[in-house]
Parts: sequence; C-alpha cells; structure tokens
Amino acid sequence: MKKLAIITTHPVQYYAPVFQLLHQRQQISIKVFYTWGESALNKYDPGFKKNIEWDIPLLNGYPYEWVKNTSKDAGSHHFEGIINPQFIEQISAWHPDAILVYGWAYHSHLKVLRYFKNKTPVFFRGDSTLLDKESRLKAIFKTVFLKWVYKHVDHAFYVGTNNKAYFKKYGLKDVQLSFVPHAIDNNRFAEERKNEVALLKSELGINENECVILFAGKLEEKKAPLQLLDAFFSLNKPGNHLLFVGNGPLEGQLKHTSKGKSNVHFINFQNQSLMPVIYQTCDLFCLPSMGPNETWGLAVNEAMACGKAVLISDKVGCGTDLVNDGLNGAIFKTGNFEDFTKKLELLTKDKSLLLKYGKQSQIIIKDWSFTNIAKAIENKLTT
Repeated sequence: MKKLAIITTHPVQYYAPVFQLLHQRQQISIKVFYTWGESALNKYDPGFKKNIEWDIPLLNGYPYEWVKNTSKDAGSHHFEGIINPQFIEQISAWHPDAILVYGWAYHSHLKVLRYFKNKTPVFFRGDSTLLDKESRLKAIFKTVFLKWVYKHVDHAFYVGTNNKAYFKKYGLKDVQLSFVPHAIDNNRFAEERKNEVALLKSELGINENECVILFAGKLEEKKAPLQLLDAFFSLNKPGNHLLFVGNGPLEGQLKHTSKGKSNVHFINFQNQSLMPVIYQTCDLFCLPSMGPNETWGLAVNEAMACGKAVLISDKVGCGTDLVNDGLNGAIFKTGNFEDFTKKLELLTKDKSLLLKYGKQSQIIIKDWSFTNIAKAIENKLTT
C-alpha cells in the first residue's frame, strides 16, 4: 500500500475528517505530522481573542505524530512560528511514497518542499487566490518568488476555480493540477435542529415570520462586518434582524453603533457542535469580506449545507464556484455600497425566495464533500 506523509501545522476541523476517512478507506496508508507541536492543543486565536478548543474529535481515527517545534513564538501566524530541527529525519524514517504539504509559508514547510524535491513526490494543498489588487512592484517581486517556491512542488490540489488560476499564474501546468474540493461535514450541518433553532429565536425575540441575516466569523476589518451593519441600517426594515456570531477587535464598535437597536443581536464565538443551529436560525448568510487575504470562505459551505441563501463580496474565493446570482444568492462588488445594499434589499424582500435559494444551495454543495477529497488524493497517489 502506498504511503502518504501529510504535513500540516495543527488539528483543524476541516482537515481532520479527511484524514480519518483516508485511514478508514484503506486505499493508501497515511501519517499526519503536526508541526506546531503539542502546544497547538491550547491554541490562542488572536482573531477571536481566546484559546480555541474544538468540541469535535480532531485526533481520533488516524495515525499522527507531533513534531517538536523550537520557535520562540510558536504558531501559524508567521513564517518563523514553525521551526522543527529534526523534521526531515522524522519524515524520512517513515519512508513515504509521497508527501502532501499544507501551506508553504512556514520555515519548516518550505524546508520540506526544498529537501524532498527530486527525492520523493511533493504534493501541495493551499487555497490562495489572485483576488487582491497589488502594486506593480509588489506583484513583480511576488511572481518571481512564488514561481521559485512552486518549482519545488510536483503536483498541487486546487480547491476551486480562483485557486487554480493562482497556481497557474505562478508556474504550475494543468498536468500538475488536480481538483480537490474545499469541503465541510455536509451531513452534520444539514441535520435538522428545529427545536434548538426555535429556542434560540425565542431567546433573541425573533418571530418565525421575520427575516434573519447572519454574519458568523471573526469581527475584524478583513471580514467587513461594519459595512454589513451600515447596509442593514440603510434598509430600515423593522421585520429584519441582523445576527453577529463571533468575537474580534471590531466587537466593541459594532455594539456601540447598534446600541438601542432591538433587531441587531450579538452572540459570542460558538463551538462546532452548535454552529449548525446558528446557521439554521438564519434566512440569509452574508460574508461581505473586503480582504486582503480572504481565501475560500468555508463558512459559505456551512451555510449552504444548512440550506441557506448566500450573499458574499467578490473577494470571497468560493464565489465563482458556489454562489450563482439568481439561483442561490448573490455576489456584490467590494467597495460598492450601492451594489451591496441593492442586493441585500432584493434578497430580503421575500422569505419564500430565500427558501427557494436555500434549497438550491444544498443541491450545489452536495458534491463538495470529504469523500471526494479523499478519492482525489488516493487517485493521485495510486495512478
């Protein structure tokens, strides 16, 4: 059986189920190497401003090893946060047939790419896009540097259309690219939580016939929650409610701006087991990100799996693949407040339309699954 070494920084709720599935299917043999080290279990998230410990199992059902990290400031937030002096030896001792690296922008991950090139096939997984505008000088430097980085990659798994364009710009050919969809646990999010939804709406003072717009994520500039609040106020529809779920640096400003507004609600960061209830409480999910460095937007997958209509900005990487104007939601132009409010108003005009769009979301998202990720990885390693 072919052996695949998987290199990633820490256990993540979007990746661990894929590792579990790969091990369970027994088409290939895997071992996951976590480069942050065991301290990742007490991970402090600067965006949410708290330690995050997911309440779904992330280390069960597949083989893994912790890699000793000697960084003085350990973490995935900067290049020098992942330094593993014995890592090459640790990987080599397992004798993999190929190596799959998640992200290059860490000291040890880049070192792995460079060391194993022309020794062992190097696969790569990332979700960067070309959606951010850059100065000409920065773009030139970036192109030269990234073409050098990706020369060390034999094959990349792209997550969607915008990500594929990124890999091609920086030197990878079509023959070096395979589609491996970005996915979440569709079944877990789709499972009906009607009683819990009713209870949450009751606690928030929301009637069943009223429309709920949801923002779920870090309350930070990149995600543009203030623009959503302004757009919501501009509609001035008493029957609409706006629900912010999460924490972050803009939390205080958002609460101050909406003080006294009974139709704007705030809920602290919620763990994974409760997020399906949050999504199922809304009628429309909105991710108005303006970037920079907004990549895919997996919250959109989650909302769609819950059968919800979606409104996103054109800086959200998944838009090209998952959101179709007039079918399951809309995409507005970043920085165009008029376009944002126009589409928000159109979508919230009729709850029956949102219900129709939500059903289309579930149809669209069905094939963006963990199973299809596992099959694509297995296919590349075994053929």
